[in-house]
Amino acid sequence: MTDLEAHVNQPGRKELVKKVRAKINELGITYIYYQFVSVTGRIVGKGIPADHWEATAERGFQLVYGSTANLFVDRHKNYIGYGPEASELVGIPDPDTFVQLPWDKRVARVFCTCFRNREEKVNPGGHLTSDCRGNLRILHNEFQKKHKGLHLRHGCEPEMMWLKKGEDGLPDGGYTKPNCYHIDQFEALRPVFLRVIEYARAMGLDMIQGDHEDAPGQLELNFMFDDALRTSDRLTTYRQICAQVAREFNIIACFMPKPFMGVSASGCHHNLSLWRGGEETVNPLGNGKSLPGMEGAFTYRKGGENTFMPLKGQAKPGPIGLNCIGGVVKNVRALTAIGSSTVNSYRRLWDTGFWAPVYADWGYQNRTCALRISAPGRFEYRSVDAAVNPYLMAAALLQAFDDGISNKMDPGEPEERNIYEAMKAGKKVQKLPMSLGEALDALEKNEVIKRAMPDEMFRVFMHYKRDEWEKFNATVTNWDLQQYWDILP
Repeated sequence: MTDLEAHVNQPGRKELVKKVRAKINELGITYIYYQFVSVTGRIVGKGIPADHWEATAERGFQLVYGSTANLFVDRHKNYIGYGPEASELVGIPDPDTFVQLPWDKRVARVFCTCFRNREEKVNPGGHLTSDCRGNLRILHNEFQKKHKGLHLRHGCEPEMMWLKKGEDGLPDGGYTKPNCYHIDQFEALRPVFLRVIEYARAMGLDMIQGDHEDAPGQLELNFMFDDALRTSDRLTTYRQICAQVAREFNIIACFMPKPFMGVSASGCHHNLSLWRGGEETVNPLGNGKSLPGMEGAFTYRKGGENTFMPLKGQAKPGPIGLNCIGGVVKNVRALTAIGSSTVNSYRRLWDTGFWAPVYADWGYQNRTCALRISAPGRFEYRSVDAAVNPYLMAAALLQAFDDGISNKMDPGEPEERNIYEAMKAGKKVQKLPMSLGEALDALEKNEVIKRAMPDEMFRVFMHYKRDEWEKFNATVTNWDLQQYWDILP
């Protein structure tokens, strides 16, 4: 049996397909977005009338392999990852992710898992390893089997900026002033964030808190932490929601890490913990007895044993937590290529004094380090920005955790000093890569983190990102012109 056949015939799936049909009829759905996520975190896929749900659920839809790399070409005009001669992938919907779009209730979306074409000569119907979402599910399952049920739960802090739209359609400054935590600036964006929260709750996001951050138009709206795959799906959904709300208000929802210098960039800190046990619980989020989608979209894992909790009488995380911190610190340079995945990401690190970590150390509530203990039972990985692909990031962090646990890594003592003061006092600390090219070099040499991108995924990612770095270095910018156009005679 192929991977595709096993996925379609997994226990309970046929009943879920029937339940989706019942939801389609109940909600009046006429059209469905079948979507997956590209190497850069973009949402791609196809739209298909709801009349064809059963057939699509069983047979899937076809799309070129290169869609996993946004169907982009490199600077030499070659398609990234796959050429035009490649086969077409098969996208199979995951019924438990089906949910209605609250801004047009005739339309629903469902996430998909991608497979190789059934007619491929090599591994027909096999899992498509350039499917970052499918990879995360597989890698997380393998991690749980290896570590006796330990599973990753995490929450993220998705900072982004709401920008004014100029007459040319391009950004024209922030919608608000860069006043951190000011309620007045938060209030100025109230119609926007209330619309985001309304849509988010209708799509299964348990919104827990928000604030105005310290860049123009910069908001952070957080949702409840959960199992790694669902958190990644929800961050992806959150970005779709923001893009829609921006269209409705004729403004720009910007997830670019650093659109302005001299103010904070947009990060996406990941708060991480490893758990055993717990129960799947449905949170209707005020949607009534009849949910606008499948229960899976509204499900959260609650309870169980948090293995990162400190031992009695101690402040440090438990042994497993310390091992995981050790694994992250050891592999942090390679992790940076995934958490800070664009050329622009490194503007965040070069613009010093604005909270972005530059050094690989850890401590309690110490924002000058790449990792901090943000609360008992979790730590915050800070070297990650708003453009992150959450599926790749979660998979990479799992590999770092595995390295730390398997090799019982000791991260050393937590740093309580400002890291810059500690270094002046003589402490030697590993520095993060300061450019995309340097980060990619670190990733290419790191066999642990490369396991997060098996087979074709690593090839596609490196092709895409090496090309991005080359294109940047082959471009004359306004800065070049201002600096050099009249340097001689």
